[in-house]
Amino acid sequence: MAGTLVFLEHANGSILKGALGVLSRAAALDGDVAGVVLGPNGSEVAPAAGAYGAATVHVCEDSALEAPLPQPRVDAIEALVARTGAENVLFGASVLAADVAAGLATRLGAGLNWDLTELSVADGELRGQRPALGDTVLVDVAWTSTPRVALVRSGAMEPAETGGTATVESFEATFKDHSTRATLVEHIQEEATGPSIEDAEVIVAGGRGLGAAEGFQICEELATALGGAVAATRAVVDAGWYPYPTQVGQTGKTVAPRLYIACGISGAIQHKVGMQRSQTIVSVNKDATAPIFEFSDLGVVGDVHQVIPKLAQLVRERKG
Repeated sequence: MAGTLVFLEHANGSILKGALGVLSRAAALDGDVAGVVLGPNGSEVAPAAGAYGAATVHVCEDSALEAPLPQPRVDAIEALVARTGAENVLFGASVLAADVAAGLATRLGAGLNWDLTELSVADGELRGQRPALGDTVLVDVAWTSTPRVALVRSGAMEPAETGGTATVESFEATFKDHSTRATLVEHIQEEATGPSIEDAEVIVAGGRGLGAAEGFQICEELATALGGAVAATRAVVDAGWYPYPTQVGQTGKTVAPRLYIACGISGAIQHKVGMQRSQTIVSVNKDATAPIFEFSDLGVVGDVHQVIPKLAQLVRERKG
């Protein structure tokens, strides 16, 4: 698998976990993997990629890359592909990465496979795997030409430290007129009240069984006691009970915590695909026939409004 380049998106002084997960997987397949960091402070965050398998990290800090806009990044990566001859360009899914991947594939006339949950090598060439038919089957995918562009599903790959170091190299890019016409007017970031669901080791998730938005208070109390994060189902966020960034599922985020506690969640396939990689799944639902019990490690048939507060109390007492 010659010439692999991984887009290392960064924010708040560090490379995103999803990008590091893709980098780790790529490094496991090919020992000579390069990363690309674009934008302000790139040279400061780039060295960290060495610990996750990057042999080289290419950095461009041009002022055109100051705002998190996709088109200037397409220009920069296009220039880097031409310079390095990279045959594979990999992205960890995010709003920005998806735009850049699509734009790059169009610019290069390359094939793009998206929503991948696995990467492998066959006959020296990159292969991918993605869910289909509502995540009920897995499909093997490939590319008919190079460069190959791949977008990996959020949360599908965990970062793995190798203890290595990376050589950081600066490069320059020329930006097309249309790529710099857009201006970012305002960037509003929701204030985090706890760990993000992508990074949390423990997640307490609520569904319609909570009855109302106020029902999430018991999830928050348990999550606080366990040092975890609160998540929600699509039906809940669509109803306005909880913020959209906490949605887990096929149209939300994919998570893989050590412990996932499902409170009043029926277990529809759309939710299952976003949390089935959790190491331990504990479900509380008053409906003994709820589908979620079929893939839970521990199931409690009971009222979440009675079970969850008692569980939170026991955790606090044990920790105290």
